[in-house]
Amino acid sequence: GPFFRSFPNLLELKNTNQVIKTNARNCTILPNFVGMKFAVHNGKNYIPIQVTESMIDYKFGFFVPTRKKFSYR
Repeated sequence: GPFFRSFPNLLELKNTNQVIKTNARNCTILPNFVGMKFAVHNGKNYIPIQVTESMIDYKFGFFVPTRKKFSYR
């Protein structure tokens, strides 16, 4: 089955539309996360994500890059 981190008070946070901070980049996005806002840690900052139906069964880390884009000066 999918790996997921249990988030306490998930239903409460969904109703209040608060952002849930997490370091669990390997957590699978489940159907009951749709419409919620997560802030996923990329190693330096928390990057906000709004979960949509197309994100189901992916990992949080897929949507938050850990590397900076290379730009030649």
